[in-house]
Amino acid sequence: MSIRIAATKTIRATVGNTSIKAFSTASGLDRMHTKENYDAVLQKFAEIRACAVLRTATSDACPKAMQAAIDGGFKICEFTLTTPNCLDHLADFRKKYDGDVMVGCGTILTTEDAANAIDAGSEFIITPVMLPDVIEWCAARNIVCVPGCQTPTELVTAYRHGAPLQKLFPGVAGGPGWVKAVSSALPFLAINPTSGVDLDNAGDFLRNGAASVGLVAPLFDQEAIARGDFDQIAKNAEKVMANVRPVGPFIRKKV
Repeated sequence: MSIRIAATKTIRATVGNTSIKAFSTASGLDRMHTKENYDAVLQKFAEIRACAVLRTATSDACPKAMQAAIDGGFKICEFTLTTPNCLDHLADFRKKYDGDVMVGCGTILTTEDAANAIDAGSEFIITPVMLPDVIEWCAARNIVCVPGCQTPTELVTAYRHGAPLQKLFPGVAGGPGWVKAVSSALPFLAINPTSGVDLDNAGDFLRNGAASVGLVAPLFDQEAIARGDFDQIAKNAEKVMANVRPVGPFIRKKV
Protein backbone atom coordinates (compact mmCIF):
# COMPACT_ATOMS: atom_id res chain seq x y z
CA MET A 1 0.00 0.00 0.00
CA SER A 2 1.43 3.37 -0.96
CA ILE A 3 1.01 6.08 1.64
CA ARG A 4 0.89 9.74 0.71
CA ILE A 5 2.18 12.16 3.32
CA ALA A 6 1.19 15.79 3.06
CA ALA A 7 2.03 18.94 4.92
CA THR A 8 -0.77 19.69 7.34
CA LYS A 9 -1.66 23.22 8.27
CA THR A 10 -3.36 23.75 11.60
CA ILE A 11 -5.99 26.48 11.80
CA ARG A 12 -8.38 27.45 14.53
CA ALA A 13 -12.11 27.85 14.46
CA THR A 14 -14.16 29.40 17.25
CA VAL A 15 -17.42 28.22 18.76
CA GLY A 16 -18.71 30.92 21.06
CA ASN A 17 -15.62 31.91 23.04
CA THR A 18 -13.96 28.52 22.71
CA SER A 19 -11.20 27.66 20.25
CA ILE A 20 -11.10 24.29 18.51
CA LYS A 21 -8.43 22.91 16.21
CA ALA A 22 -9.33 22.30 12.60
CA PHE A 23 -7.08 21.16 9.78
CA SER A 24 -6.49 21.93 6.15
CA THR A 25 -4.18 19.87 3.99
CA ALA A 26 -1.97 20.90 1.14
CA SER A 27 -2.66 17.53 -0.53
CA GLY A 28 -4.18 14.17 0.31
CA LEU A 29 -3.34 12.29 3.49
CA ASP A 30 -3.37 8.55 3.81
CA ARG A 31 -6.80 7.21 4.84
CA MET A 32 -8.47 10.55 4.17
CA HIS A 33 -12.26 10.61 4.57
CA THR A 34 -14.66 13.14 3.11
CA LYS A 35 -16.34 15.86 5.13
CA GLU A 36 -19.65 14.31 4.10
CA ASN A 37 -18.63 11.00 5.65
CA TYR A 38 -17.52 12.77 8.83
CA ASP A 39 -20.86 14.54 9.07
CA ALA A 40 -22.79 11.34 8.40
CA VAL A 41 -21.06 9.58 11.33
CA LEU A 42 -21.90 12.45 13.68
CA GLN A 43 -25.48 12.52 12.43
CA LYS A 44 -25.87 8.80 13.10
CA PHE A 45 -24.68 9.31 16.68
CA ALA A 46 -27.13 12.21 17.03
CA GLU A 47 -30.06 10.18 15.75
CA ILE A 48 -29.43 6.79 17.40
CA ARG A 49 -27.77 8.06 20.61
CA ALA A 50 -26.65 4.66 21.93
CA CYS A 51 -23.63 2.51 21.10
CA ALA A 52 -23.07 -1.15 21.99
CA VAL A 53 -19.51 -1.45 23.34
CA LEU A 54 -18.26 -5.04 23.30
CA ARG A 55 -15.27 -6.79 24.79
CA THR A 56 -15.24 -10.56 25.14
CA ALA A 57 -12.68 -12.98 26.51
CA THR A 58 -12.90 -15.24 23.45
CA SER A 59 -13.04 -14.63 19.74
CA ASP A 60 -15.90 -17.09 19.30
CA ALA A 61 -18.24 -15.16 21.59
CA CYS A 62 -17.64 -11.80 19.95
CA PRO A 63 -19.78 -12.03 16.78
CA LYS A 64 -22.57 -13.86 18.63
CA ALA A 65 -22.79 -11.21 21.33
CA MET A 66 -22.70 -8.28 18.90
CA GLN A 67 -25.27 -9.93 16.65
CA ALA A 68 -27.58 -10.24 19.65
CA ALA A 69 -27.19 -6.54 20.42
CA ILE A 70 -28.04 -5.66 16.83
CA ASP A 71 -31.02 -8.03 16.88
CA GLY A 72 -32.18 -6.16 19.99
CA GLY A 73 -32.13 -2.82 18.20
CA PHE A 74 -28.63 -1.32 18.31
CA LYS A 75 -27.50 0.55 15.19
CA ILE A 76 -24.06 1.69 16.41
CA CYS A 77 -21.48 -0.89 17.48
CA GLU A 78 -17.99 -0.66 18.92
CA PHE A 79 -15.56 -3.56 18.81
CA THR A 80 -12.66 -3.16 21.26
CA LEU A 81 -9.06 -4.13 20.60
CA THR A 82 -8.94 -6.11 23.84
CA THR A 83 -11.18 -8.71 22.16
CA PRO A 84 -9.29 -11.50 20.33
CA ASN A 85 -9.46 -11.06 16.53
CA CYS A 86 -11.27 -7.77 17.03
CA LEU A 87 -10.44 -6.32 13.61
CA ASP A 88 -11.49 -9.47 11.78
CA HIS A 89 -14.90 -9.35 13.44
CA LEU A 90 -15.19 -5.62 12.81
CA ALA A 91 -14.46 -6.14 9.11
CA ASP A 92 -17.08 -8.89 8.88
CA PHE A 93 -19.79 -6.74 10.48
CA ARG A 94 -18.91 -3.71 8.36
CA LYS A 95 -19.31 -5.82 5.24
CA LYS A 96 -22.56 -7.36 6.48
CA TYR A 97 -24.24 -4.17 7.71
CA ASP A 98 -22.62 -1.35 5.71
CA GLY A 99 -25.08 1.54 5.49
CA ASP A 100 -27.38 0.17 8.18
CA VAL A 101 -25.37 -0.46 11.36
CA MET A 102 -22.42 1.86 11.97
CA VAL A 103 -19.29 0.05 13.14
CA GLY A 104 -16.36 1.50 15.06
CA CYS A 105 -13.30 0.45 17.01
CA GLY A 106 -12.37 1.15 20.63
CA THR A 107 -9.40 0.82 22.99
CA ILE A 108 -7.31 2.65 20.40
CA LEU A 109 -4.05 3.81 22.01
CA THR A 110 -1.84 4.87 19.07
CA THR A 111 -2.15 6.31 15.59
CA GLU A 112 -1.02 2.90 14.31
CA ASP A 113 -3.97 1.31 16.12
CA ALA A 114 -6.24 3.89 14.52
CA ALA A 115 -4.83 3.26 11.05
CA ASN A 116 -5.27 -0.50 11.40
CA ALA A 117 -8.86 -0.04 12.57
CA ILE A 118 -9.67 2.26 9.64
CA ASP A 119 -8.12 -0.24 7.22
CA ALA A 120 -10.40 -2.92 8.70
CA GLY A 121 -13.45 -0.76 8.01
CA SER A 122 -13.96 1.16 11.24
CA GLU A 123 -16.18 4.21 10.74
CA PHE A 124 -15.12 5.95 13.96
CA ILE A 125 -12.36 5.70 16.57
CA ILE A 126 -12.73 5.46 20.36
CA THR A 127 -9.86 5.89 22.82
CA PRO A 128 -10.02 4.97 26.52
CA VAL A 129 -8.06 8.08 27.55
CA MET A 130 -7.42 11.55 26.13
CA LEU A 131 -4.67 11.12 23.51
CA PRO A 132 -3.99 14.36 21.57
CA ASP A 133 -1.89 12.65 18.89
CA VAL A 134 -4.68 10.20 18.03
CA ILE A 135 -7.35 12.93 18.12
CA GLU A 136 -5.35 15.15 15.77
CA TRP A 137 -4.47 12.25 13.44
CA CYS A 138 -8.18 11.54 13.09
CA ALA A 139 -9.23 15.18 12.80
CA ALA A 140 -6.76 15.76 9.96
CA ARG A 141 -8.42 12.93 8.03
CA ASN A 142 -12.09 13.74 8.75
CA ILE A 143 -12.37 10.68 10.98
CA VAL A 144 -14.58 11.00 14.04
CA CYS A 145 -12.60 10.34 17.22
CA VAL A 146 -14.30 9.98 20.60
CA PRO A 147 -11.60 10.14 23.29
CA GLY A 148 -11.98 9.02 26.88
CA CYS A 149 -12.05 11.89 29.39
CA GLN A 150 -12.57 11.98 33.15
CA THR A 151 -12.80 15.69 34.04
CA PRO A 152 -14.27 18.87 32.55
CA THR A 153 -10.71 19.98 31.78
CA GLU A 154 -10.03 16.82 29.80
CA LEU A 155 -13.36 17.12 27.98
CA VAL A 156 -12.55 20.65 26.85
CA THR A 157 -8.96 19.74 25.97
CA ALA A 158 -10.18 16.86 23.79
CA TYR A 159 -12.65 19.19 22.08
CA ARG A 160 -9.95 21.76 21.40
CA HIS A 161 -7.74 19.10 19.82
CA GLY A 162 -10.53 18.24 17.39
CA ALA A 163 -12.78 15.64 19.04
CA PRO A 164 -16.42 16.36 18.12
CA LEU A 165 -17.69 13.87 20.73
CA GLN A 166 -16.09 13.26 24.12
CA LYS A 167 -16.38 9.95 25.95
CA LEU A 168 -16.91 10.26 29.71
CA PHE A 169 -14.91 7.39 31.18
CA PRO A 170 -14.78 5.98 33.76
CA GLY A 171 -18.09 6.79 35.38
CA VAL A 172 -18.36 9.79 37.70
CA ALA A 173 -20.18 10.30 40.97
CA GLY A 174 -23.53 11.93 40.34
CA GLY A 175 -24.08 10.30 36.95
CA PRO A 176 -26.77 12.18 34.98
CA GLY A 177 -26.61 15.13 37.39
CA TRP A 178 -22.88 15.55 36.75
CA VAL A 179 -23.48 15.49 32.99
CA LYS A 180 -26.24 18.09 33.35
CA ALA A 181 -24.01 20.44 35.33
CA VAL A 182 -21.05 20.15 32.96
CA SER A 183 -23.03 20.28 29.70
CA SER A 184 -24.92 23.34 30.97
CA ALA A 185 -21.72 25.17 31.88
CA LEU A 186 -19.89 24.02 28.71
CA PRO A 187 -22.65 23.73 26.09
CA PHE A 188 -20.25 23.31 23.15
CA LEU A 189 -19.33 19.83 24.43
CA ALA A 190 -21.02 16.64 23.19
CA ILE A 191 -20.55 14.22 26.08
CA ASN A 192 -20.81 10.45 25.61
CA PRO A 193 -20.95 8.65 29.00
CA THR A 194 -20.13 4.93 29.01
CA SER A 195 -19.17 3.52 32.41
CA GLY A 196 -22.10 4.04 34.79
CA VAL A 197 -24.75 3.79 32.06
CA ASP A 198 -27.10 0.83 32.56
CA LEU A 199 -30.28 -0.67 31.15
CA ASP A 200 -32.51 1.66 33.17
CA ASN A 201 -30.71 5.02 33.30
CA ALA A 202 -29.57 5.48 29.69
CA GLY A 203 -32.52 7.76 28.95
CA ASP A 204 -31.82 9.77 32.11
CA PHE A 205 -28.30 10.57 30.91
CA LEU A 206 -29.67 11.74 27.55
CA ARG A 207 -32.39 13.89 29.13
CA ASN A 208 -29.72 15.52 31.30
CA GLY A 209 -27.52 16.68 28.45
CA ALA A 210 -25.54 13.69 27.17
CA ALA A 211 -25.21 13.64 23.40
CA SER A 212 -25.19 9.84 23.35
CA VAL A 213 -24.33 6.90 25.61
CA GLY A 214 -22.25 3.74 25.43
CA LEU A 215 -23.44 0.46 26.93
CA VAL A 216 -20.79 -1.98 28.10
CA ALA A 217 -21.19 -4.55 30.91
CA PRO A 218 -24.91 -3.99 31.65
CA LEU A 219 -25.69 -4.78 27.99
CA PHE A 220 -23.12 -7.53 27.47
CA ASP A 221 -23.69 -9.54 30.65
CA GLN A 222 -20.52 -11.65 30.84
CA GLU A 223 -22.25 -14.46 32.73
CA ALA A 224 -24.89 -14.70 30.01
CA ILE A 225 -22.18 -14.70 27.34
CA ALA A 226 -20.24 -17.44 29.17
CA ARG A 227 -23.25 -19.73 29.24
CA GLY A 228 -24.15 -18.94 25.62
CA ASP A 229 -27.38 -17.12 26.49
CA PHE A 230 -27.33 -14.58 23.69
CA ASP A 231 -31.11 -14.18 23.86
CA GLN A 232 -30.48 -12.39 27.17
CA ILE A 233 -28.15 -9.95 25.41
CA ALA A 234 -30.87 -9.23 22.83
CA LYS A 235 -33.39 -8.64 25.63
CA ASN A 236 -30.96 -6.27 27.34
CA ALA A 237 -30.57 -4.38 24.07
CA GLU A 238 -34.32 -4.10 23.61
CA LYS A 239 -34.68 -2.66 27.11
CA VAL A 240 -31.96 -0.06 26.58
CA MET A 241 -33.29 1.09 23.24
CA ALA A 242 -36.81 1.33 24.67
CA ASN A 243 -35.41 3.85 27.16
CA VAL A 244 -33.36 5.72 24.56
CA ARG A 245 -35.75 6.16 21.63
CA PRO A 246 -38.40 8.29 23.40
CA VAL A 247 -35.79 10.97 24.20
CA GLY A 248 -35.42 11.80 20.51
CA PRO A 249 -32.41 13.00 18.50
CA PHE A 250 -29.57 15.12 19.83
CA ILE A 251 -29.45 18.65 18.47
CA ARG A 252 -25.92 18.98 17.19
CA LYS A 253 -23.83 22.05 17.81
CA LYS A 254 -22.69 23.77 14.65
CA VAL A 255 -18.96 24.40 14.32
